[in-house]
Amino acid sequence: MYTMQPVQTASCVAAAILAGCTLCAALERTPAASGAPPREPVGAILDINPASAATGSLGKAPATYAPAVPLPPAPPAAAVPAEPVRTYLFRGALGLIFSRGMDRLTERVVQAGLPAKVNEFTVCRYIAEEAIRDYRQKPAPIALIGHSMGGLCALKFAEMLQAENIPVSLVVTIDPAHLMPKVPLNVERYINIYLAHDVLGGGDARPENGYQGHYASFDLSKQAGVLHVNIEKMNTLHAQIVAKLRDLAATPAKAEGEGVPLRYTVPRDAAIELWDSGVPVYVRAGDTLQTLAASFRVPLWSLMQVNNVPENAALAANQRIVVPRHLVPLAALSQSPPPPGR
Repeated sequence: MYTMQPVQTASCVAAAILAGCTLCAALERTPAASGAPPREPVGAILDINPASAATGSLGKAPATYAPAVPLPPAPPAAAVPAEPVRTYLFRGALGLIFSRGMDRLTERVVQAGLPAKVNEFTVCRYIAEEAIRDYRQKPAPIALIGHSMGGLCALKFAEMLQAENIPVSLVVTIDPAHLMPKVPLNVERYINIYLAHDVLGGGDARPENGYQGHYASFDLSKQAGVLHVNIEKMNTLHAQIVAKLRDLAATPAKAEGEGVPLRYTVPRDAAIELWDSGVPVYVRAGDTLQTLAASFRVPLWSLMQVNNVPENAALAANQRIVVPRHLVPLAALSQSPPPPGR
């Protein structure tokens, strides 16, 4: 784990502010590329349980937990594999010293067989212009991941793609800078992992009005030992992000049930699980938060927080309760059992 002296902290703050101003000024000055010719370890690894991902198919109808309509069939075995996601990662200020976890994450993405590159946030616009040209030449899903000022870059990058009518499949920001833009409408899935009130990060981006994508925000400030300078090095985050990237091309952005934004402060001793969004379900007679948590395989605290309901609250029949979910590939979803009924 890294530790920082006060002088180092002050230097980092000054460097981040100066670099952030430089980046923002550059983003405002330089026009977006259009039609240009193409040219040549904190935390233990958390295994993602495919069964818990079955919540991605929850239906909206009262009095049932089953999907309202049958799931589409899995693609035939002879189908052409989906184009793998192109992942662009960005370090923060003084990234070669304080954001090296982004290099480790890039290595893991490449080891998973996906194209990925990591860069300094200061070249954000240049890399975005390259991505636009590459997409025009050969479309493929795009993922953007940034730590600290790299998180600011990720959303500015997404804004540039929105101006070119290019979708972004996934954006992950890791304790991003405070002065964050809103999540643009072309982003299909957004995950923010941050430390509230952190002096070097603490950015809490909100979606633009009319946002229809999946949104989840995770405040890790209560997790012991997690700091701005090691949050991007956590193995549990790396493992889950790589799993999402690996399956992204085969995972539909539009899932069964209404997508509900999630905002959590993860309790001190709780496992960190990166859900994609929430989905509403409707209470049946006799249900409690405990029975719902068991049925949908989610921790009780998650239902209490997102619904603002005490642990022992009495639930009324047909009451709307939001449950966190993962989005998963259709093939995996069709093989997962539904949450148990009673």
